[in-house]
Amino acid sequence: MSTSGEIKLPKLGSVTPHIVCAGAADAIAFYKKAFGAEEMMRLAMPDGRLMHACIRIGNSYVMLVDEMPEWQSLGPNALKGTPVSIHLMVDDVDAMFAQAVAAGAEVMMPVADMFWGDRYGQVKDPFGHRWSIATHVRDMTLDEVKEEMMKINPDCGPESDAKAGGKEKAKAKGGAKGKAKVS
Repeated sequence: MSTSGEIKLPKLGSVTPHIVCAGAADAIAFYKKAFGAEEMMRLAMPDGRLMHACIRIGNSYVMLVDEMPEWQSLGPNALKGTPVSIHLMVDDVDAMFAQAVAAGAEVMMPVADMFWGDRYGQVKDPFGHRWSIATHVRDMTLDEVKEEMMKINPDCGPESDAKAGGKEKAKAKGGAKGKAKVS
């Protein structure tokens, strides 16, 4: 990690998560323990909060910053949840999952073999961010994935797609549950 002098910023991919954490320095320490992250750089403000930091997990980067309410920059705990999950593909999901839980992550979905060919689970870190962790175990065609999905939930097939489409059309025309028609 570069702490002084010239900072060489990493070349980021097309999409890079940039997360907000209440206690970004603590988050970096957690991600090191939980996911084997390597700190690439940090830029602290005079009050000690991190204006910018970057870690690498595997071959990907995650940027992070401290909460800064004065700039409407809040993390998931302050927002009472997150709709986002950061996905990690790893060689051994069971070992990484156990490592994350031992570091303090909360189990949201235990590791299990999934219908799409991955062994997969989800945790929530102490800063409110959700992480899905997976290892690919079986190559499958899209038709095979659909077939496996239908075995666990028959309502997910093309017939249910058509039914849902019909409901959406009715809502759009104002025909659903007494809503006024808008023209």
